[in-house]
Amino acid sequence: MDLDQFAALRTPEGSAALAAATEVAGGDPLVAAGALRSAGVPAGLAAAALTQAELRRRAVGKFGPAAAGMFLTRAGLEQATRGVVAARRAERLRAAGVRTLADLGCGLGADALAAARAGIRVYGVEADPLTAAMAAANAEAAGLAEAFTVECGDATTFDVTRVDAAFCDPARRRAGTGRRIFDPNAYSPPWDFVLGLAERVPHTVVKVAPGLDHALIPADAEAEWVSVAGDLVEAALWCGRLAGVPRRATLLREPAGLPGAVGLPAGTAPAAALAGQLTGSGAAEAAVGPVRRYLHDPDPAVVRAHLVAELADALDATLADPSIAYLYADAPGATPFARCLEVTDVLPFSLKRLRALLRERRVGRVEILKRGSALEPEKLRRDLRLAGPEPASLVLTRVAGAPTVLLCRPVG
Repeated sequence: MDLDQFAALRTPEGSAALAAATEVAGGDPLVAAGALRSAGVPAGLAAAALTQAELRRRAVGKFGPAAAGMFLTRAGLEQATRGVVAARRAERLRAAGVRTLADLGCGLGADALAAARAGIRVYGVEADPLTAAMAAANAEAAGLAEAFTVECGDATTFDVTRVDAAFCDPARRRAGTGRRIFDPNAYSPPWDFVLGLAERVPHTVVKVAPGLDHALIPADAEAEWVSVAGDLVEAALWCGRLAGVPRRATLLREPAGLPGAVGLPAGTAPAAALAGQLTGSGAAEAAVGPVRRYLHDPDPAVVRAHLVAELADALDATLADPSIAYLYADAPGATPFARCLEVTDVLPFSLKRLRALLRERRVGRVEILKRGSALEPEKLRRDLRLAGPEPASLVLTRVAGAPTVLLCRPVG
């Protein structure tokens, strides 16, 4: 899509085409295109409307009902922050006293809209003209055009003395190709500029990829990893006055009935979404011991934040291998930070022995978890030739360096 096509979608004819496209989105694209052409919609406008309708349909998982009125690009939607994450971040900024915020590289405006709904005045900067125009349209559609304004320009030239906080989500995909960028120095804005923001703005937050190398984290920053319903979705660096602890793992759940909602009423989103937070140094090491009766599989945010040792202390648990983040305890700990399984059998990995054990237990359905194993779960599932009425959980791992399989059952 280009700016002319976007402008066409903003006309009364474009709005009608979008409404018609929404009715047929999600089905056969050729049939959908034919339906719009039969209704007299020009081919170019029909294509643009169908693309928007399909993107809006996909965006519901991130933005909830608000997606129905948003303008989106494929790349922008992929990189946009989930609504529940953006709402929580906005509330944390608001609680820290932030009243004006520069969103440097605001994209389609997901974070900026959440901040504006939380009562923060947001100045967005976006380098891509089409994306900037869409962000402004999204602010208008949300009734937030006075609280969130967008300028098309270079984020590195924005006068940050105008605000008391800055948020930056540097682009990690190459323009035109959409390919991921793994070198932070190739981000846009570049990594050096992003890190320098903390020296110029008292409250700075930087959204980063969950796989960020810990060596790149500034010594005085708080690094936070966020998961939603067990899915690791992002990491963020909280700098300056916002830094509270060295490492934080935050677990969120989608607000009931409103998945991905952007901006619940101020003060309610975090209470509805927060499932738990675990903090620590990120440098502690958990003790190593034998496999015990209960296995705790930590949430990926805990693992990436290097807080497995802190969780082990809370559960009175140990590792069975120093490099594998499965925790073992004598009791099933009640924690939101890990899933608990009861271990019924431990055996060195052997396909023949495992197949015989599952046949003896009449196991016909298995979920397969793995850490530290090169085995392919689906191939193993086929090789097991399962038959029987009973379910089970198989954990492929290492114990003291040796390939091991654990037969388990879930603990409620």
